Amino acid sequence: MPLPPGTQLPPVVLTIAGSDSGGGAGIQADLKTFCALGVYGASVLTALTAQNTLGVQGVHAVPPGFIAQQFDSVCSDLPVAAAKVGMLATSEVIRVVAEKIRQHRLERLVVDPVMVAKSGDRLLAPEAREALVRQLLPLAEVLTPNTEEARDLLGGRSIQTLDDMKEAARALHRLGPRHVLVKGGHITLGAADVLFDGRELAVFEGRRVDTPHTHGTGCTLSAAIAAGLALGQPVREAVSAAKEFIQGAIENALPLGRGRGPLNHMYRSCQRVDA
Repeated sequence: MPLPPGTQLPPVVLTIAGSDSGGGAGIQADLKTFCALGVYGASVLTALTAQNTLGVQGVHAVPPGFIAQQFDSVCSDLPVAAAKVGMLATSEVIRVVAEKIRQHRLERLVVDPVMVAKSGDRLLAPEAREALVRQLLPLAEVLTPNTEEARDLLGGRSIQTLDDMKEAARALHRLGPRHVLVKGGHITLGAADVLFDGRELAVFEGRRVDTPHTHGTGCTLSAAIAAGLALGQPVREAVSAAKEFIQGAIENALPLGRGRGPLNHMYRSCQRVDA
């Protein structure tokens, strides 16, 4: 049945990231988040992973030429309102992604610098860090590193306290992104995140949840921010709404698998059934 006349179509959000075969992170987490927040998700796959709640067993890189072809297919047909970048793996992939973002003028861009999986498996080649800093960070509307990623991006700077997070946010802002959100779930008792826009610092407090089931947290937060931007929310409002969404997704996390289980992206519409 066709939509009634005057029906407003959802904005399109593009995720540029790796696939998680276990469904908890990467492209799969992003698309679930988009659906839960009322936007239409499209995707550009940068890598395939053999992955589950226990870790990453293998990575198969997508050829850069095919990554470019996916970009052109999506952006030549769909009106992309916002985008997010996740796992990129190599400097060549970063170069192609940055080139296509500029070509297709994707301005509401959230960059989640995925470097290491929750399991400790490294997802970004060491030599690709400089390419990420030079080519991608200046294109970001919002950069969303956790404290470990912020430390790596800043060449090993120690980040142990909330004040350290604030200084890291300022330092990262000087690398080009218009907003920096440093996530403190690893170190702050209140799971606080720090947002810096070049002028003002804002601290977003959360409730720490005693659960190991946090697989896909970073992917989900950055996807939720991108969804908010696509819906026309200012950055601070998009971050606040994303923080609220991920709080509920963690509190209702799914104890699936034998390792770190995934978040429950559909907690607002589906009742959780404990395993």
